[in-house]
Amino acid sequence: MFIQTESTPNPATLKFLPGQQVMGAGTADFPQPVGADVSPLAARLFDVDGVSAVFLGNDFVTVTKADAIEWDHIKPALLGAIMEHFQSGQPVMATGADTGAEVDHSDHPDGEIIDQIKMLLDSRVRPAVAQDGGDITFHGFEEGVVYLHMQGACAGCPSSTLTLKMGIENLLRHYIPEVTEVRPVAV
Repeated sequence: MFIQTESTPNPATLKFLPGQQVMGAGTADFPQPVGADVSPLAARLFDVDGVSAVFLGNDFVTVTKADAIEWDHIKPALLGAIMEHFQSGQPVMATGADTGAEVDHSDHPDGEIIDQIKMLLDSRVRPAVAQDGGDITFHGFEEGVVYLHMQGACAGCPSSTLTLKMGIENLLRHYIPEVTEVRPVAV
């Protein structure tokens, strides 16, 4: 098994590409070790000293390190942990673990606008954000404001505010006049 690595715009986060599917559907964000036990892979990565967050995407894993740790010191252990996991035959997520199921907004007064927002996010934003080792999830629309959550390499990235304000906000405002602003949310 050959695992490629890619840098991300966030210097504290590295993207690992194991050359196979990681998540069958959805994503899984573990911004801290608490709760990572629903994923044998995430739990194994948190066992490496210096790991502060793990994000699992369709075909990649992003790992965020503590500031005091250098990549040269933990990268070999992370590569080993990922390889061991996939060779073990264990699932990435425990059976029944939540992987971000969609919420139905059809009965919401702004349901049509929310559907348009989600369609634009899924078709234009999420693929680009995934290239950088992260994801963005929709958390609400109220009085013209879209609430989004940045995950993986995008969480805490120095350029995430610029991405939200200049990129995503401008895109949504262009296609959906009812959108006036985009704000980040912490989950």
